[in-house]
Amino acid sequence: MNRKTAILWNSAVWLLCLCALLSATAVAIDTSGLKPPKGARVAIVAFEDLQCPDCADAEPVLEAAVAKYNIPLVRRDFPLPMHVWAFDAHVLARYFAGISPQLGEEWWRFVYANQPSINKTSLRGFAERFADQHGRELPEKVDPEGKLAAAVMDDFHTAQRAGVDHTPTVFVVSVDKITQPVVETVDRETLFALIEKLQGETASK
Repeated sequence: MNRKTAILWNSAVWLLCLCALLSATAVAIDTSGLKPPKGARVAIVAFEDLQCPDCADAEPVLEAAVAKYNIPLVRRDFPLPMHVWAFDAHVLARYFAGISPQLGEEWWRFVYANQPSINKTSLRGFAERFADQHGRELPEKVDPEGKLAAAVMDDFHTAQRAGVDHTPTVFVVSVDKITQPVVETVDRETLFALIEKLQGETASK
């Protein structure tokens, strides 16, 4: 992590602590940034941490929902400060997604599948192995200008404005409505019911 990224990350940690201190006060929640991608009427928006075991546990439920209801999954970055390699893993996710969205999605799944074996020292080796498996060579510096780190921080701040403080925090959103979040390990029945409700509402219009 370069000095600029470290400063941004330290600021984010401070903001997260401040949000916790203000949790009992009337802090405005802003979910206006949570929307389906263009062309979709309903979507899942999931704030995740690649080092979070609950996120890995929730992955099969999210994949099942996407397959069952044919809706997009929008992954948003929320690497928690206590997770020592999460931020770098999210920067790598941005790097691979910049090559192709599908490659970025496969990186998320790859990390979740290998999460117990990854640490801050071995993360680079896992990324090199992943790149090699897809016919790529990982550059020495994947984010020389800090733009990918800044994009991760943008998601982090969007999450804070939306009141997110756990991972995974999952919203079901439509062009008309945003549900209350499903937090931590995702409950299949609750998630599926929310999707069906919003799909029914949008279909009737």
